[in-house]
Amino acid sequence: MTDKVQEIVDVETSRIACDGGGEHPRVWLQIPRDPGYTDCPYCECRYVLKTGAGH
Repeated sequence: MTDKVQEIVDVETSRIACDGGGEHPRVWLQIPRDPGYTDCPYCECRYVLKTGAGH
């Protein structure tokens, strides 16, 4: 991963799928409670767990 984030997406669940809009294979990502976000290893999209969302 690099420090360059391509896009930031707020989500309501801690387990999400990313396929880069069809640009890379679908991967399932888990958002840890701390720091509350994760980055896709392919497209560097950052998924941020909304405040108050469940794990």
